[in-house]
Amino acid sequence: MRVILIGPPGAGKGTQASRLSAKYGVPSISTGDLFRARTKDPNDPLGAEINRIMKEGKLVPNEITVKMIAERLDQPDCKNGFILDGFPRSVEQAESLDKMLKEKGIRLDGVVQIGVDDEKLVERISGRFACGKCGEGYHDKFHQPKDPHKCDKCGATEDPANPETTLWKRRPDDNATTVRARLETYHSQTAPILPFYDAKGVLKVVDGMASMDDVTRQIEAALDPKEGVKKPAPPKKYG
Repeated sequence: MRVILIGPPGAGKGTQASRLSAKYGVPSISTGDLFRARTKDPNDPLGAEINRIMKEGKLVPNEITVKMIAERLDQPDCKNGFILDGFPRSVEQAESLDKMLKEKGIRLDGVVQIGVDDEKLVERISGRFACGKCGEGYHDKFHQPKDPHKCDKCGATEDPANPETTLWKRRPDDNATTVRARLETYHSQTAPILPFYDAKGVLKVVDGMASMDDVTRQIEAALDPKEGVKKPAPPKKYG
């Protein structure tokens, strides 16, 4: 299985990549993980270059990113396939990746777009919070703790009279303004690659607003070898 998962931030790409990786026994590859691994080695010249670029707040050039992916695909655990999580993110990256895969004689089995409704995704992400002790996840609307001052999982508590002991934690970027900005970036830079893969006959669309289990089932059905490479009718159009 050789698959690319595409979708906006918060669509669940990481979760689905992990599930597919476990089921099919192929690695899930994230460029972020590749970057972090390379920068940990002080004797790696490429890692030092990537670290410098990232510290300057710049994007790692496409040629470096694709080179790292090419090296990763040469590893033994990629022999039976791989799952690319969130890459490519632009038409230029898609073209560079396509060229590299052709040079290696690798053919993609599918490019899965996890479609979402923007406003519902904003609501989903901006309402998230977690226990500061064990990391258990909650949501303002969909999954609140039974006791607003106590974690259901680990039992950690907070003193409502002392704000400094606040138990619940929120990621600073989990707010409506930031999420909308990230969605705008996705639509302007990443969504244009969908026609690129659609023209190749490998684009498959699933409804990312369904439950995690349902999304997994949709992806597995779309990639089932018995179904060939034809694209299933998408449940919705999500830009």
